[in-house]
Amino acid sequence: MRLTRIDIEHRVRRELEAREIEGAEDIAWAAAWLEACGYPGLKLLAEALADPVRHLVPVRDALGIDLHNISCAWLAAALLLDVKKNGRVFLRNVRHGLYLLPFTVRDGQGIGCPVDPAFAIGGERTKNPYAEKLALADTHGIEVVEPLAGP
Repeated sequence: MRLTRIDIEHRVRRELEAREIEGAEDIAWAAAWLEACGYPGLKLLAEALADPVRHLVPVRDALGIDLHNISCAWLAAALLLDVKKNGRVFLRNVRHGLYLLPFTVRDGQGIGCPVDPAFAIGGERTKNPYAEKLALADTHGIEVVEPLAGP
């Protein structure tokens, strides 16, 4: 089915709110953003919904922040707040790191390779390489199999 980015965002948000998931608005926005850019935002979110742990207070140590393989679908907003406050950080034991991408682009932050299990976020981003993809998705819609699937 072909949906607009806003439709995807609203459907995902309603589903997450029905499940009483904290941060539903940000997570739904990120899922729709990823789908608009050709990334599997909905698939990753469906995987994350099966996870028993969804919360982690980011604590920096000598190596950065250990995310304990908790999905970045749940952690992205808090991690970007930490970066804004404390600067660049190296992340390790990252799961679903693509969920950090929309937030780093929006906030003008640099990001390492978000599909690696360890990478850094923070620093200055000088351009948005995703603007054209987002504009095309907004004009033509996004083909999705299912707006959100998961337990």
